[in-house]
Amino acid sequence: MNIFKRLLKIGQAEIHALVDKMENPIRLIENGIEEMKQQLSELTEAYILNRAQIIRNENLAKNKLNDAESYEAKAVLLLQKAQKQEIESSKADHLALEALNIKKKLTQEATEVTNENLLFAEKTNLINNKIDILKFNIAKWEKELSTLKAKQRINNASEFANQQMANIDNNSTIELLKKMKLKLQNQEAHNDATEEIIQLSTEQQIDYLLDSSDNTAMQDLEQLKQKIKNL
Repeated sequence: MNIFKRLLKIGQAEIHALVDKMENPIRLIENGIEEMKQQLSELTEAYILNRAQIIRNENLAKNKLNDAESYEAKAVLLLQKAQKQEIESSKADHLALEALNIKKKLTQEATEVTNENLLFAEKTNLINNKIDILKFNIAKWEKELSTLKAKQRINNASEFANQQMANIDNNSTIELLKKMKLKLQNQEAHNDATEEIIQLSTEQQIDYLLDSSDNTAMQDLEQLKQKIKNL
């Protein structure tokens, strides 16, 4: 029953009713596998979108941190110029403070983006786990389906053979074969009788010819004797 829970997501009572009524379980399993493949496609698309967002966030956080470091470098440069009296100290302090404030803001934004990425990464890992489970189940049930189809072919062949054997009895085929055999025997007997008649007729003709030949030979013999006597 687990297959129907996993493939069709229906209740236990509905599963039993479905099993009782199903006429083509192979097709039902095929539909379930197709459903899992559709879920796999949707999850894969979601995974790709999440991974893309993670990469964008990583780049954004990295850029903000780089910008924050550059503003800190500007603040240091301003303070150095103030020490060298290249710029007024008060002005340098003011500009340096603004640079540090921007640095702080950029650092906070980078932190927020990084934290957001942690959530995306967690969701993406869950999606990836579901993808692995679906791939495993699809491969498993495709193998099971192949085995079931092979068994179905064997069952269909056996059922066909049984039907043919049943039809032999139901259709009186055996009786028909017996009649055909008897007819062949009758034909064989008829042929044998015909050959006997032909053989007998041939022998009679030969005897007649032999008798005729003997009479002619006797006449020739008498004629020859008479001819010799007259010499």
